[in-house]
Amino acid sequence: MRSKVARAVRDVLHNNGKRQTADLVPPDFVEVETPMLLQTSPEGAREYLVPARLSSALANASSSAPSSSATPQFYALSQSPQQPKQLLVCSGGIEKYFQFARCFRDEDGRKDRQPEFTQIDMEMAFVSWSPPAMPNGEQQHSITGEYADEQRWRMGGTEIRNVVENIICEVWHTALGVQLPSNFGVMTYRMAMEKVCASLYCRHNLTEPDIQQYGSDKPDLRMNSALPRSSTHIGQVELSDSTRVIDYLVVPREDQEILKELMALKEAGVRSYVVDRKVAWEEGLAQELSLPRGVQASRSGLELPEGTLVIGCARDKYLTGGSTSMGKIRLRLNGLEYPRYCFSWITEFPLFSKDEDKEFMAHGRWSSTHHPFTAPMLEDMPLLEQGQYEKVRGQHYDLVLNGMEIGGGSVRVHNAKLQEKIFREVLQLTETEIKSFDHLLKALKYGAPPHGGIALGFDRLMSIICNTKSIRDVIAFPKTAGGTDPVFRSPNGIPDETLRLYGLKSL
Repeated sequence: MRSKVARAVRDVLHNNGKRQTADLVPPDFVEVETPMLLQTSPEGAREYLVPARLSSALANASSSAPSSSATPQFYALSQSPQQPKQLLVCSGGIEKYFQFARCFRDEDGRKDRQPEFTQIDMEMAFVSWSPPAMPNGEQQHSITGEYADEQRWRMGGTEIRNVVENIICEVWHTALGVQLPSNFGVMTYRMAMEKVCASLYCRHNLTEPDIQQYGSDKPDLRMNSALPRSSTHIGQVELSDSTRVIDYLVVPREDQEILKELMALKEAGVRSYVVDRKVAWEEGLAQELSLPRGVQASRSGLELPEGTLVIGCARDKYLTGGSTSMGKIRLRLNGLEYPRYCFSWITEFPLFSKDEDKEFMAHGRWSSTHHPFTAPMLEDMPLLEQGQYEKVRGQHYDLVLNGMEIGGGSVRVHNAKLQEKIFREVLQLTETEIKSFDHLLKALKYGAPPHGGIALGFDRLMSIICNTKSIRDVIAFPKTAGGTDPVFRSPNGIPDETLRLYGLKSL
Protein backbone atom coordinates (compact mmCIF):
# COMPACT_ATOMS: atom_id res chain seq x y z
CA MET A 1 0.00 0.00 0.00
CA ARG A 2 2.85 2.40 0.79
CA SER A 3 4.35 1.83 -2.66
CA LYS A 4 0.92 2.25 -4.28
CA VAL A 5 0.32 5.60 -2.54
CA ALA A 6 3.84 6.84 -3.37
CA ARG A 7 3.20 6.12 -7.04
CA ALA A 8 -0.14 8.00 -6.94
CA VAL A 9 1.64 11.04 -5.47
CA ARG A 10 4.34 10.94 -8.15
CA ASP A 11 1.72 10.58 -10.88
CA VAL A 12 0.02 13.82 -9.82
CA LEU A 13 3.28 15.74 -9.47
CA HIS A 14 4.59 14.46 -12.82
CA ASN A 15 1.31 15.68 -14.29
CA ASN A 16 2.04 19.29 -13.25
CA GLY A 17 0.22 18.94 -9.94
CA LYS A 18 -3.04 17.85 -11.58
CA ARG A 19 -4.98 14.59 -11.40
CA GLN A 20 -4.84 12.42 -14.52
CA THR A 21 -6.76 13.82 -17.48
CA ALA A 22 -7.09 13.00 -21.14
CA ASP A 23 -4.92 15.99 -22.02
CA LEU A 24 -1.17 15.55 -22.02
CA VAL A 25 0.45 17.96 -19.56
CA PRO A 26 4.25 18.31 -19.66
CA PRO A 27 5.96 17.24 -16.43
CA ASP A 28 6.65 20.32 -14.37
CA PHE A 29 7.56 19.08 -10.89
CA VAL A 30 11.11 17.73 -10.78
CA GLU A 31 12.15 15.13 -8.20
CA VAL A 32 15.49 16.17 -6.69
CA GLU A 33 17.43 14.49 -3.87
CA THR A 34 18.94 16.97 -1.40
CA PRO A 35 21.81 16.36 1.07
CA MET A 36 21.21 14.66 4.41
CA LEU A 37 24.50 15.80 5.95
CA LEU A 38 24.20 19.54 6.55
CA GLN A 39 25.41 22.23 8.92
CA THR A 40 23.70 22.66 12.28
CA SER A 41 21.34 25.66 12.34
CA PRO A 42 18.79 27.16 14.77
CA GLU A 43 15.66 26.17 12.83
CA GLY A 44 13.70 24.92 15.83
CA ALA A 45 14.00 21.16 16.47
CA ARG A 46 16.86 19.33 18.13
CA GLU A 47 19.25 17.84 15.60
CA TYR A 48 21.18 14.60 15.34
CA LEU A 49 24.90 15.32 15.09
CA VAL A 50 27.35 13.21 13.09
CA PRO A 51 31.06 13.59 13.92
CA ALA A 52 33.34 14.06 10.91
CA ARG A 53 36.64 12.17 11.07
CA LEU A 54 38.36 13.77 8.07
CA SER A 55 38.99 17.31 9.29
CA SER A 56 42.04 19.54 9.30
CA ALA A 57 41.22 20.39 12.89
CA LEU A 58 41.85 16.76 13.86
CA ALA A 59 45.29 16.14 12.36
CA ASN A 60 46.38 14.88 15.77
CA ALA A 61 43.71 12.17 15.81
CA SER A 62 46.21 9.32 16.27
CA SER A 63 47.43 10.64 19.61
CA SER A 64 46.33 8.94 22.81
CA ALA A 65 44.03 11.85 23.69
CA PRO A 66 42.45 14.70 21.71
CA SER A 67 44.66 17.72 21.31
CA SER A 68 43.62 20.73 23.38
CA SER A 69 43.55 22.78 20.19
CA ALA A 70 41.54 20.24 18.19
CA THR A 71 37.90 21.15 17.68
CA PRO A 72 35.66 18.21 16.77
CA GLN A 73 33.72 18.82 13.55
CA PHE A 74 30.11 17.73 13.08
CA TYR A 75 27.49 17.39 10.42
CA ALA A 76 23.82 17.75 11.35
CA LEU A 77 21.36 15.28 9.88
CA SER A 78 18.70 17.13 7.92
CA GLN A 79 15.63 18.10 9.98
CA SER A 80 13.98 18.82 6.65
CA PRO A 81 15.22 19.90 3.21
CA GLN A 82 14.01 23.44 3.93
CA GLN A 83 17.13 25.39 3.02
CA PRO A 84 18.27 23.17 0.10
CA LYS A 85 14.87 23.32 -1.58
CA GLN A 86 14.67 27.09 -1.20
CA LEU A 87 18.13 27.39 -2.77
CA LEU A 88 17.03 25.17 -5.67
CA VAL A 89 14.05 27.41 -6.39
CA CYS A 90 16.03 30.63 -5.84
CA SER A 91 18.64 29.44 -8.35
CA GLY A 92 16.13 29.57 -11.18
CA GLY A 93 17.09 26.08 -12.30
CA ILE A 94 14.18 24.29 -10.64
CA GLU A 95 10.79 26.00 -10.68
CA LYS A 96 8.79 23.18 -9.07
CA TYR A 97 10.57 20.67 -6.83
CA PHE A 98 9.53 17.60 -4.86
CA GLN A 99 11.03 14.57 -3.18
CA PHE A 100 10.17 11.85 -0.69
CA ALA A 101 12.59 13.23 1.89
CA ARG A 102 14.09 11.40 4.83
CA CYS A 103 14.18 13.68 7.87
CA PHE A 104 15.75 13.36 11.32
CA ARG A 105 14.73 15.07 14.56
CA ASP A 106 15.89 14.32 18.06
CA GLU A 107 12.45 14.45 19.71
CA ASP A 108 10.78 12.54 22.50
CA GLY A 109 8.97 9.46 21.21
CA ARG A 110 5.22 9.60 20.59
CA LYS A 111 2.83 7.37 18.66
CA ASP A 112 2.91 9.74 15.67
CA ARG A 113 6.62 10.57 15.74
CA GLN A 114 9.84 8.74 14.91
CA PRO A 115 13.49 9.89 15.08
CA GLU A 116 13.65 9.34 11.30
CA PHE A 117 10.62 9.79 9.09
CA THR A 118 9.55 10.48 5.51
CA GLN A 119 7.78 13.56 4.20
CA ILE A 120 6.44 14.45 0.77
CA ASP A 121 8.35 17.67 0.30
CA MET A 122 7.43 20.35 -2.25
CA GLU A 123 8.48 23.88 -3.23
CA MET A 124 7.17 26.15 -5.99
CA ALA A 125 8.47 29.39 -7.49
CA PHE A 126 6.24 32.33 -8.40
CA VAL A 127 3.53 31.67 -5.84
CA SER A 128 1.18 34.50 -4.97
CA TRP A 129 1.58 36.74 -1.93
CA SER A 130 -2.11 37.61 -1.79
CA PRO A 131 -5.31 35.65 -2.48
CA PRO A 132 -7.52 35.74 -5.53
CA ALA A 133 -10.97 37.25 -5.05
CA MET A 134 -12.46 33.78 -4.60
CA PRO A 135 -10.38 30.62 -5.22
CA ASN A 136 -11.90 28.10 -7.63
CA GLY A 137 -14.48 25.93 -5.90
CA GLU A 138 -14.36 27.87 -2.64
CA GLN A 139 -17.78 28.83 -1.34
CA GLN A 140 -18.66 31.89 0.65
CA HIS A 141 -19.97 30.55 3.96
CA SER A 142 -23.06 31.87 5.68
CA ILE A 143 -21.57 32.76 9.05
CA THR A 144 -21.96 36.44 9.79
CA GLY A 145 -20.41 38.76 12.34
CA GLU A 146 -16.90 38.57 13.81
CA TYR A 147 -15.80 35.42 11.93
CA ALA A 148 -17.59 36.05 8.62
CA ASP A 149 -14.35 36.50 6.65
CA GLU A 150 -12.20 33.88 8.42
CA GLN A 151 -13.28 30.92 6.28
CA ARG A 152 -11.46 32.19 3.18
CA TRP A 153 -7.89 31.68 2.06
CA ARG A 154 -6.79 35.27 2.69
CA MET A 155 -3.08 34.95 1.93
CA GLY A 156 -0.73 33.77 -0.80
CA GLY A 157 0.14 30.21 -1.74
CA THR A 158 -3.15 29.20 -3.38
CA GLU A 159 -1.11 27.38 -6.04
CA ILE A 160 0.31 25.06 -3.36
CA ARG A 161 -3.14 24.52 -1.88
CA ASN A 162 -4.50 23.40 -5.25
CA VAL A 163 -1.66 20.91 -5.84
CA VAL A 164 -1.98 19.39 -2.36
CA GLU A 165 -5.75 18.98 -2.65
CA ASN A 166 -5.24 17.21 -5.98
CA ILE A 167 -2.68 14.88 -4.38
CA ILE A 168 -4.90 14.02 -1.41
CA CYS A 169 -7.96 13.42 -3.59
CA GLU A 170 -5.98 11.12 -5.90
CA VAL A 171 -4.43 9.20 -2.97
CA TRP A 172 -7.80 8.63 -1.28
CA HIS A 173 -9.32 7.51 -4.57
CA THR A 174 -6.40 5.17 -5.38
CA ALA A 175 -5.92 3.66 -1.93
CA LEU A 176 -9.46 3.64 -0.54
CA GLY A 177 -11.80 4.18 -3.47
CA VAL A 178 -13.14 7.29 -1.70
CA GLN A 179 -14.16 10.39 -3.64
CA LEU A 180 -13.29 13.48 -1.56
CA PRO A 181 -14.57 17.04 -2.20
CA SER A 182 -12.27 18.81 -4.66
CA ASN A 183 -11.71 21.69 -2.20
CA PHE A 184 -11.24 21.49 1.55
CA GLY A 185 -12.59 23.99 4.06
CA VAL A 186 -10.47 26.84 5.40
CA MET A 187 -10.41 28.55 8.77
CA THR A 188 -7.95 30.89 10.41
CA TYR A 189 -5.87 29.89 13.40
CA ARG A 190 -7.80 32.41 15.52
CA MET A 191 -11.10 30.89 14.48
CA ALA A 192 -9.86 27.35 15.20
CA MET A 193 -8.56 28.30 18.64
CA GLU A 194 -11.56 30.40 19.59
CA LYS A 195 -14.70 29.71 17.56
CA VAL A 196 -15.77 27.57 14.61
CA CYS A 197 -18.82 26.08 12.96
CA ALA A 198 -18.10 22.40 12.48
CA SER A 199 -21.07 21.68 10.24
CA LEU A 200 -19.75 23.94 7.48
CA TYR A 201 -16.64 21.83 7.00
CA CYS A 202 -17.95 18.30 7.28
CA ARG A 203 -20.39 17.62 4.50
CA HIS A 204 -22.43 15.34 6.73
CA ASN A 205 -25.57 16.02 8.77
CA LEU A 206 -25.56 19.73 7.97
CA THR A 207 -27.31 21.85 10.57
CA GLU A 208 -27.88 25.55 11.11
CA PRO A 209 -24.59 27.39 11.80
CA ASP A 210 -23.73 27.13 15.48
CA ILE A 211 -20.60 29.04 16.53
CA GLN A 212 -18.84 27.19 19.31
CA GLN A 213 -15.35 26.76 20.70
CA TYR A 214 -12.80 24.17 19.65
CA GLY A 215 -9.68 25.32 21.50
CA SER A 216 -7.20 23.59 19.17
CA ASP A 217 -5.11 24.46 16.10
CA LYS A 218 -5.80 20.88 14.92
CA PRO A 219 -9.60 20.82 15.32
CA ASP A 220 -11.36 17.50 14.83
CA LEU A 221 -14.18 18.56 12.53
CA ARG A 222 -15.88 15.16 12.32
CA MET A 223 -18.04 16.20 15.26
CA ASN A 224 -21.30 17.82 14.21
CA SER A 225 -21.12 20.34 17.05
CA ALA A 226 -18.26 21.70 19.05
CA LEU A 227 -19.87 20.70 22.32
CA PRO A 228 -21.32 17.29 23.09
CA ARG A 229 -24.79 18.35 24.26
CA SER A 230 -27.13 21.19 23.44
CA SER A 231 -27.63 22.08 27.11
CA THR A 232 -24.02 23.20 27.49
CA HIS A 233 -22.64 26.63 26.65
CA ILE A 234 -19.07 27.79 26.13
CA GLY A 235 -17.51 31.23 26.00
CA GLN A 236 -14.83 33.61 27.25
CA VAL A 237 -14.47 36.17 30.03
CA GLU A 238 -12.07 39.08 29.56
CA LEU A 239 -9.64 39.91 32.38
CA SER A 240 -8.54 43.36 33.51
CA ASP A 241 -4.84 42.75 32.73
CA SER A 242 -5.79 42.49 29.00
CA THR A 243 -3.22 39.71 28.34
CA ARG A 244 -5.30 36.78 29.59
CA VAL A 245 -8.83 35.44 29.25
CA ILE A 246 -10.91 32.75 30.94
CA ASP A 247 -12.43 29.99 28.79
CA TYR A 248 -15.55 28.61 30.43
CA LEU A 249 -18.07 25.82 30.01
CA VAL A 250 -21.53 26.14 31.58
CA VAL A 251 -23.54 23.05 32.53
CA PRO A 252 -27.09 23.26 34.02
CA ARG A 253 -27.35 21.22 37.18
CA GLU A 254 -30.21 19.13 35.74
CA ASP A 255 -27.76 17.64 33.21
CA GLN A 256 -26.49 15.02 35.63
CA GLU A 257 -24.86 12.87 32.94
CA ILE A 258 -22.36 15.48 31.82
CA LEU A 259 -21.85 16.67 35.41
CA LYS A 260 -20.60 13.21 36.38
CA GLU A 261 -18.26 13.08 33.37
CA LEU A 262 -16.86 16.54 34.09
CA MET A 263 -16.17 15.71 37.72
CA ALA A 264 -14.11 12.70 36.58
CA LEU A 265 -11.98 14.68 34.12
CA LYS A 266 -8.63 16.15 35.15
CA GLU A 267 -6.88 18.79 33.06
CA ALA A 268 -4.14 21.27 34.00
CA GLY A 269 -5.41 24.61 35.28
CA VAL A 270 -9.11 23.75 35.01
CA ARG A 271 -11.29 24.60 38.01
CA SER A 272 -15.03 24.41 38.71
CA TYR A 273 -17.43 26.85 40.38
CA VAL A 274 -21.08 26.42 41.40
CA VAL A 275 -23.04 29.63 40.83
CA ASP A 276 -24.06 31.41 44.05
CA ARG A 277 -26.35 34.46 43.94
CA LYS A 278 -24.15 36.24 46.55
CA VAL A 279 -21.42 36.96 43.99
CA ALA A 280 -21.22 37.38 40.23
CA TRP A 281 -20.37 34.03 38.72
CA GLU A 282 -17.47 35.51 36.69
CA GLU A 283 -15.91 36.79 39.93
CA GLY A 284 -16.52 33.49 41.71
CA LEU A 285 -14.85 31.51 38.93
CA ALA A 286 -11.90 33.93 38.90
CA GLN A 287 -11.40 33.35 42.62
CA GLU A 288 -11.29 29.58 42.07
CA LEU A 289 -8.60 30.07 39.41
CA SER A 290 -6.32 31.94 41.85
CA LEU A 291 -5.56 34.83 39.49
CA PRO A 292 -2.79 37.31 40.38
CA ARG A 293 -3.76 39.96 42.89
CA GLY A 294 -5.63 42.89 41.37
CA VAL A 295 -6.73 41.03 38.21
CA GLN A 296 -10.51 41.30 37.83
CA ALA A 297 -12.90 39.38 35.60
CA SER A 298 -15.24 41.45 33.44
CA ARG A 299 -18.97 40.79 33.30
CA SER A 300 -20.05 38.63 30.38
CA GLY A 301 -23.70 39.67 30.39
CA LEU A 302 -24.72 36.01 30.76
CA GLU A 303 -27.18 35.39 33.59
CA LEU A 304 -26.88 31.95 35.22
CA PRO A 305 -29.29 30.42 37.74
CA GLU A 306 -28.05 29.38 41.15
CA GLY A 307 -26.55 25.90 41.26
CA THR A 308 -25.23 26.00 37.67
CA LEU A 309 -21.79 24.43 37.28
CA VAL A 310 -19.14 26.51 35.49
CA ILE A 311 -15.86 24.89 34.43
CA GLY A 312 -13.07 27.32 33.56
CA CYS A 313 -9.40 27.81 32.84
CA ALA A 314 -7.34 31.01 32.48
CA ARG A 315 -4.99 31.22 29.50
CA ASP A 316 -2.89 33.72 27.58
CA LYS A 317 -4.96 35.82 25.18
CA TYR A 318 -2.41 35.38 22.39
CA LEU A 319 -2.29 31.68 21.63
CA THR A 320 0.80 29.84 20.42
CA GLY A 321 -0.54 26.53 19.15
CA GLY A 322 -1.57 23.09 20.32
CA SER A 323 -4.78 22.69 22.33
CA THR A 324 -6.10 24.72 25.23
CA SER A 325 -7.12 22.86 28.40
CA MET A 326 -10.78 23.44 27.61
CA GLY A 327 -10.19 22.23 24.05
CA LYS A 328 -8.82 18.95 25.44
CA ILE A 329 -11.85 18.55 27.70
CA ARG A 330 -14.15 19.04 24.72
CA LEU A 331 -12.44 16.22 22.80
CA ARG A 332 -12.70 13.85 25.76
CA LEU A 333 -16.40 14.59 26.31
CA ASN A 334 -17.47 13.92 22.75
CA GLY A 335 -18.59 10.52 21.54
CA LEU A 336 -17.08 8.51 18.71
CA GLU A 337 -19.86 8.61 16.07
CA TYR A 338 -18.09 10.72 13.44
CA PRO A 339 -17.94 10.97 9.67
CA ARG A 340 -14.80 9.15 8.58
CA TYR A 341 -12.66 11.84 6.91
CA CYS A 342 -12.88 15.58 7.45
CA PHE A 343 -10.12 17.82 6.04
CA SER A 344 -9.54 21.50 6.72
CA TRP A 345 -6.83 24.07 6.15
CA ILE A 346 -5.77 26.12 9.19
CA THR A 347 -4.18 29.42 8.15
CA GLU A 348 -2.69 32.66 9.48
CA PHE A 349 -0.77 31.27 12.47
CA PRO A 350 1.13 33.68 14.73
CA LEU A 351 4.46 34.28 13.02
CA PHE A 352 6.39 34.40 16.32
CA SER A 353 5.84 32.87 19.74
CA LYS A 354 7.57 32.16 23.02
CA ASP A 355 7.22 28.40 22.96
CA GLU A 356 8.39 26.25 25.89
CA ASP A 357 9.20 23.42 23.46
CA LYS A 358 11.80 25.65 21.75
CA GLU A 359 13.13 27.32 24.89
CA PHE A 360 16.28 25.16 24.77
CA MET A 361 17.33 27.22 21.73
CA ALA A 362 15.42 30.48 22.18
CA HIS A 363 16.67 31.29 25.71
CA GLY A 364 13.82 33.73 26.35
CA ARG A 365 13.90 35.25 22.85
CA TRP A 366 11.09 35.12 20.33
CA SER A 367 11.08 31.97 18.21
CA SER A 368 9.47 31.26 14.87
CA THR A 369 6.18 29.40 15.23
CA HIS A 370 6.85 27.55 11.96
CA HIS A 371 10.40 28.37 10.86
CA PRO A 372 12.32 31.64 10.36
CA PHE A 373 11.74 31.71 6.59
CA THR A 374 7.94 32.10 6.79
CA ALA A 375 6.62 35.34 5.28
CA PRO A 376 4.39 37.66 7.32
CA MET A 377 0.87 38.50 6.18
CA LEU A 378 1.11 41.49 3.86
CA GLU A 379 -1.26 43.61 5.96
CA ASP A 380 0.75 42.84 9.13
CA MET A 381 4.00 44.33 7.83
CA PRO A 382 3.36 47.62 9.75
CA LEU A 383 3.02 45.61 13.00
CA LEU A 384 6.37 43.97 12.29
CA GLU A 385 7.97 47.40 11.80
CA GLN A 386 6.39 48.66 15.05
CA GLY A 387 7.75 45.72 17.08
CA GLN A 388 4.29 44.27 17.88
CA TYR A 389 5.58 40.80 17.15
CA GLU A 390 2.87 38.91 19.08
CA LYS A 391 0.24 40.31 16.69
CA VAL A 392 2.02 39.47 13.43
CA ARG A 393 0.43 36.61 11.49
CA GLY A 394 2.36 34.40 9.10
CA GLN A 395 1.47 33.10 5.66
CA HIS A 396 1.55 29.63 7.18
CA TYR A 397 -0.94 26.85 6.48
CA ASP A 398 -1.51 23.42 8.02
CA LEU A 399 -3.66 20.67 6.54
CA VAL A 400 -5.62 18.93 9.29
CA LEU A 401 -7.50 15.63 9.07
CA ASN A 402 -9.64 14.33 11.94
CA GLY A 403 -7.75 16.34 14.56
CA MET A 404 -4.29 15.43 13.21
CA GLU A 405 -1.89 17.67 11.32
CA ILE A 406 -0.89 15.81 8.16
CA GLY A 407 1.05 18.62 6.51
CA GLY A 408 2.31 22.13 6.96
CA GLY A 409 3.96 24.81 4.89
CA SER A 410 4.19 28.50 4.13
CA VAL A 411 4.91 31.24 1.68
CA ARG A 412 8.59 32.15 2.18
CA VAL A 413 10.42 35.40 2.72
CA HIS A 414 12.06 36.18 -0.63
CA ASN A 415 13.55 39.56 0.30
CA ALA A 416 17.05 39.51 1.84
CA LYS A 417 16.52 42.67 3.93
CA LEU A 418 13.29 41.35 5.46
CA GLN A 419 14.90 37.97 6.16
CA GLU A 420 17.88 39.60 7.87
CA LYS A 421 15.56 41.84 9.92
CA ILE A 422 13.74 38.75 11.20
CA PHE A 423 17.04 37.07 12.10
CA ARG A 424 18.58 40.09 13.85
CA GLU A 425 15.78 42.20 15.31
CA VAL A 426 13.00 39.72 16.03
CA LEU A 427 14.70 36.40 16.75
CA GLN A 428 17.85 38.16 18.00
CA LEU A 429 20.14 35.50 16.59
CA THR A 430 23.84 35.78 17.33
CA GLU A 431 26.33 36.46 14.54
CA THR A 432 27.35 32.79 14.69
CA GLU A 433 23.74 31.68 14.28
CA ILE A 434 23.15 34.10 11.38
CA LYS A 435 26.33 32.86 9.70
CA SER A 436 24.75 29.41 9.38
CA PHE A 437 22.21 31.00 6.99
CA ASP A 438 24.78 32.93 4.90
CA HIS A 439 24.18 30.84 1.79
CA LEU A 440 20.42 31.53 1.89
CA LEU A 441 20.84 35.28 2.48
CA LYS A 442 23.31 35.42 -0.40
CA ALA A 443 20.84 33.68 -2.72
CA LEU A 444 18.06 36.10 -1.72
CA LYS A 445 20.34 39.10 -2.40
CA TYR A 446 20.92 37.92 -5.97
CA GLY A 447 17.16 38.06 -6.50
CA ALA A 448 14.68 35.29 -5.70
CA PRO A 449 11.16 34.73 -7.02
CA PRO A 450 8.24 34.65 -4.57
CA HIS A 451 8.15 31.02 -3.50
CA GLY A 452 6.50 28.69 -1.05
CA GLY A 453 6.10 25.05 -0.21
CA ILE A 454 4.72 22.37 2.04
CA ALA A 455 5.66 19.02 3.54
CA LEU A 456 3.12 16.22 4.01
CA GLY A 457 3.86 13.59 6.62
CA PHE A 458 4.00 10.40 4.52
CA ASP A 459 4.14 8.03 7.49
CA ARG A 460 1.15 9.70 9.17
CA LEU A 461 -0.84 9.63 5.93
CA MET A 462 -0.17 5.90 5.59
CA SER A 463 -1.16 5.30 9.21
CA ILE A 464 -4.52 7.02 8.60
CA ILE A 465 -5.13 5.21 5.31
CA CYS A 466 -4.28 1.83 6.88
CA ASN A 467 -6.20 2.69 10.08
CA THR A 468 -3.32 1.85 12.43
CA LYS A 469 -2.80 3.15 15.94
CA SER A 470 0.78 4.27 15.36
CA ILE A 471 2.98 5.30 12.43
CA ARG A 472 5.36 2.53 13.55
CA ASP A 473 2.88 0.06 12.04
CA VAL A 474 3.47 1.42 8.51
CA ILE A 475 7.27 1.79 8.64
CA ALA A 476 9.78 -0.97 7.85
CA PHE A 477 12.22 -1.34 10.76
CA PRO A 478 10.55 1.26 13.02
CA LYS A 479 12.13 2.65 16.17
CA THR A 480 10.49 2.17 19.56
CA ALA A 481 8.82 5.02 21.46
CA GLY A 482 12.17 5.52 23.20
CA GLY A 483 14.00 5.90 19.86
CA THR A 484 15.82 2.56 19.92
CA ASP A 485 16.04 0.02 17.10
CA PRO A 486 15.26 -3.49 18.45
CA VAL A 487 16.53 -5.25 15.30
CA PHE A 488 19.92 -3.56 14.88
CA ARG A 489 20.24 -2.71 18.60
CA SER A 490 21.00 0.94 18.04
CA PRO A 491 22.02 3.37 19.38
CA ASN A 492 25.02 1.71 21.00
CA GLY A 493 28.25 2.66 22.72
CA ILE A 494 31.48 3.29 20.78
CA PRO A 495 34.96 2.26 22.04
CA ASP A 496 37.28 5.08 23.17
CA GLU A 497 39.85 4.28 20.49
CA THR A 498 37.20 4.90 17.82
CA LEU A 499 36.04 8.10 19.50
CA ARG A 500 39.61 9.43 19.46
CA LEU A 501 39.57 9.32 15.65
CA TYR A 502 36.83 11.97 15.82
CA GLY A 503 38.49 14.07 18.52
CA LEU A 504 36.04 12.81 21.14
CA LYS A 505 36.25 10.93 24.40
CA SER A 506 33.66 9.41 26.73
CA LEU A 507 32.95 11.03 30.08
